[in-house]
Amino acid sequence: MTDAFDPVSFLDAAVRIESHEDVSEMRAFLVDTLRNHGADPIVDDAGNTLATTGSGSPHVVLNTHVDTVSPHVPYDRDDGRIHGRGSCDAKGPLAAILAAFFRTDPAAGRLTLAVTPDEEVYSTGAAALDLSVLPGVDAPDGDAYVVGEPTGLDVCTAAKGRFEGTVALSGVTAHAAEPETGVNAVAAAEGALSAIRAFDADRDPHPSLGPATLTPTVVEGGEATNQVPADCAITVDRRSVPPESADGFREALAAAVDDATPDAVGVDVALTERPTPFLEAFATDADEPVVRHLSAAAERVTDGAAGEVRPFTAATEASYFSPAPTVVFGPGVLADGTGPVAHADREYVRVAEVERAADALTEALAALVD
Repeated sequence: MTDAFDPVSFLDAAVRIESHEDVSEMRAFLVDTLRNHGADPIVDDAGNTLATTGSGSPHVVLNTHVDTVSPHVPYDRDDGRIHGRGSCDAKGPLAAILAAFFRTDPAAGRLTLAVTPDEEVYSTGAAALDLSVLPGVDAPDGDAYVVGEPTGLDVCTAAKGRFEGTVALSGVTAHAAEPETGVNAVAAAEGALSAIRAFDADRDPHPSLGPATLTPTVVEGGEATNQVPADCAITVDRRSVPPESADGFREALAAAVDDATPDAVGVDVALTERPTPFLEAFATDADEPVVRHLSAAAERVTDGAAGEVRPFTAATEASYFSPAPTVVFGPGVLADGTGPVAHADREYVRVAEVERAADALTEALAALVD
């Protein structure tokens, strides 16, 4: 493939395209870019944009997304930075990934680009991703994945998952003048909250991600000020670590709350309904080739300023690709010394970092598939 692609020019144009409510225009721009540089992309039924080159193994997949959060922030450029919504999350990483994809001509493996349309909401694209829709690809999954997100050119090998659920407590209504004749679901919340606080007390922290967290965020209960309430609901936010699954968390929390509340109180724990699986925690061994080569390349192109192997602090679609070796990598940062960057009104990415990310990815891919 040609190496004439300029990631910064692509990014200049991409940030100008609004993709916080509808990704159609941005996806069309991506498809046109791929065709103009010698690729033969397809858009699958889930709206994923895919292109592949090479054959054989290992099959390395480059993934990121074209959607952005709301509201749109207009494009601007100054002092070596590109500002605007998506500049670092994740059109900056996309620009670097495209550059590496176009520069790489696999001699002993396959390289696939898989760009999803719905990462910021339900990850419908990643959940449905099946690489076997590509010509010459038999397996639905790759051998290794690089997920483009703003990591400051560090190589992130793990991230916590995020689950959300509701602890529903049920009792029996009664007149508040005779509370002993009913079963008070709101009063039972005391025991439920105690169980939530102690839920991880006997669990070892993950060696790189640290401890899981469980946070009550919303409490609802009661209908009248003079009535024993029969219902109380506590919404919880779970940031998980491997090897916990969403179903395993739900079952364990239900048992803990049931033990901490009176026998007369009904306990039900339900995960929030969503059309796709929750983003679970993932962890990749630091000895995997995709980690070693990308870390060494990032360290070289930044003269040692980046390339650290560390966890990522936000949930990503990377969890859908694990247990295949998966890393999160890209230009930009979630936050800097001033405050939030990604998802913030001041979102930006440094031009030089986009170029270095492209160089690091190209070097690492050469070691993996050339």
